[in-house]
Amino acid sequence: MSNTDKKNKFEEEIFTYRVTKDQKVFISWQGKQIMTLAGKASDKFIAKIQLASFKEAQLIMAKVTGNFKHGNEK
Repeated sequence: MSNTDKKNKFEEEIFTYRVTKDQKVFISWQGKQIMTLAGKASDKFIAKIQLASFKEAQLIMAKVTGNFKHGNEK
């Protein structure tokens, strides 16, 4: 993951999430809710996020929301 986070953005808490009683997942970026996961997608997300460290969790949420890379990457 060293090449993934060159600017150390995932050291900060950019993304947060919360899980409801009915297993829906609400993902927020800088305090604004940007995505809701339900069903198989939320089950898969919860399974991944429970085993992840803080930095890995930030990366998982970035990938799920699509806010992972921007710019001129190939």
